This record gives sequence, structure tokens and C-alpha cells, in this order.
Amino acid sequence: MSIAVIDYGMGNLRSVSKALEHVAGAVPVVVTADPAVVAAAGRVVFPGQGAMPDCMRELDARGLSAAVLQAARDKPFLGICVGQQMLFERSEEGDVPGLGVFPGTVRRFPEARMVDARGARLKVPHMGWNEVWQKPHALWSGIADGARFYFVHSYCVQHDDPALTAAATDYGLPFTCAVGRDNIFAVQFHPEKSARDGLQLLKNFVEWQP
Repeated sequence: MSIAVIDYGMGNLRSVSKALEHVAGAVPVVVTADPAVVAAAGRVVFPGQGAMPDCMRELDARGLSAAVLQAARDKPFLGICVGQQMLFERSEEGDVPGLGVFPGTVRRFPEARMVDARGARLKVPHMGWNEVWQKPHALWSGIADGARFYFVHSYCVQHDDPALTAAATDYGLPFTCAVGRDNIFAVQFHPEKSARDGLQLLKNFVEWQP
């Protein structure tokens, strides 16, 4: 069964697909905008890049929203960056509704909290490598707790369900950088840009049997 990388015009598709091909062995990786191909795939990767209002508009315009929601219900599903944010109910970015798979809101980093432990100002967007502190999940297999992953974002998810958080990062304040429930795992960082540990996470996803 193939791995479908959803193409709605807003993701870093080449980097994601090449990283998946590197770890997927004989499993084909297909970049697709066809809902039928998404439905037929064994696993689905939902990347995103840019502003969430643009991502939601393009997803709807290409008729892919229903396919994403169905995949999130019934097959191993990996969201990346805005592909994580879109799974929540609403974003402050453009005050736009998300897909509502998970309860919670996507919020901009608060300016007043953008100070590090030494009192230096932190820039927004949060861009670069940062430590990721895990909660137990199969997709962390072979990855040390506190390993560093690559981030590029100005918004992060906020929710009230501790069981949903699969990892956290600190950037002026602690925030959820990975969520996991049943067949869904989603991350704010970019595993395709995160060297060995990012490839290990993608390999774990390819082998995951939720």
C-alpha cells in the first residue's frame, strides 16, 4: 500500500516526499491532489507551509477536505507544521476555522513572553533547531528525549487535553509541538529537515501499526 503525500499547493512537498522515499524501502510514495488516490493509500502524510487561511482555502478549493478527514479517521496519518495546526478547531491567524479533528486553538506566540532565560528577546517566527521533550509514543522509537528538531512557525496549538500532547518544546513558554491520538500523529516541526532524528521519525511512521 502506498504512502500518499497530500498536495494542495501549500506544502514543502519535494523535501517531504524525498525524505519519505529514503526511509520507505519498497513502499511507493505518491504526491497527489486526487481524493481517490488519498482514499486508496495505506498511509497519509499531510504537510503544510505558509498561512493557515491560505492552506484551508486551497484545501477546500481542491476538494480535499473530506479526503483528509476520512484519512484521519481510518489510516495511519501524519500531519506536519500547518498540517498539524489545521487539525484543530480554529486559528487566530485570520480567525479561520480548521478541520476540527481535535479541540483547541492555534495561537500566535505572545509578544510579552518572547524572552529567553537570560532576558534576551526571542524572535517570531520561531526558526531553527529546538529540543523536543517526549511523552511515550511509538513514533519516538530510536529518538532520544530532548533531541533537536527544526522549526519554522509563528503560531502553535493550545488545547486542554494532556493526553493529546505527544511532545513539548520551550520557546519563551512551553508549547505542544506534537500530538498523538489513535491513528493520528502530528508535529509542528519539520522532520524532513531534521537530519537523522527526523528521518527516524518518518521511518517509524512508515512502520507504525496503530
